[in-house]
Amino acid sequence: MTAVPLPTAGVAASPRRSRRRALRPTQGALYVVLVLIAVVYITPFLIQVTTSVKTEPDAANNPLSLVPNPLSFAALNKLFLNSDFPHWFLISAVVSVCVMVGRVLFDSAAGYALARLHFRGRNLVFGALIGIMAVPGVALLIPRFLVLRQVGLYDTLPGIILPFFADAAGVFIMKNFFEGIPVAVEESARVDGASIFRTYWSVVLPMARPALVTILIMSFQGSWNELQQFIVSAQRPELINLTKGVALLISGQLGQGTQYPLKLAAATLMTIPVAIIFFIFQKRLMNNATGAVKE
Repeated sequence: MTAVPLPTAGVAASPRRSRRRALRPTQGALYVVLVLIAVVYITPFLIQVTTSVKTEPDAANNPLSLVPNPLSFAALNKLFLNSDFPHWFLISAVVSVCVMVGRVLFDSAAGYALARLHFRGRNLVFGALIGIMAVPGVALLIPRFLVLRQVGLYDTLPGIILPFFADAAGVFIMKNFFEGIPVAVEESARVDGASIFRTYWSVVLPMARPALVTILIMSFQGSWNELQQFIVSAQRPELINLTKGVALLISGQLGQGTQYPLKLAAATLMTIPVAIIFFIFQKRLMNNATGAVKE
């Protein structure tokens, strides 16, 4: 009796290998497109960094050159020694740190209340929250200015910080994250005698680290780059933040001439803290609360 040969694994896998070979040119083209997109985004930043260490004539004659000729740190020296840049930086740092702490506390507490506490009008409050998110921030500038004048906080540091302590987007993010945490975790804490606040503070909040990190990054970036709030809430030179100071510098109100190295050096230094905060916390954004409860 003649044995019928069975197909080998190599024969069966040959179509797959051919399909893989056919995908390689497509993947190569995709990588080329991604590299081109990255170059488009990175090139302006590289021009900004290199121009900040150029001389005035070199920046005017070769604005797109990525090689300073000659290398000069005169713009950086002028920023730190002959301008209010350090004070602007300090004001922005104080405001951003306070806003980070305030938003973590208020956004998380409000999000937990909307996610777990059952009270009359909860859906109405959540609907109002969604409505606030749809309102452009510019439309709230005049009412915010009038409120600050009425309560006596205009042209003060608390008047700049307090309006940032809570935002609708942060409450929305925290509410959705808290709803994804198993209720059994809180029930176990209640059985052990924990109060609502104790459950929120000691049990649920530590599990919400990914959402808290998101709030931290968003609040720091938003308050660090904020300009409109500083325009409507303060006029004193002592309360000018980094964004407002750089805007005055770029508009030419603080000096004459193009001053490209000086302006771009200020813009480069302004981006560093935001990048540092993002790179420190980016890994924690991928965490989740899986495995918190044993089934």
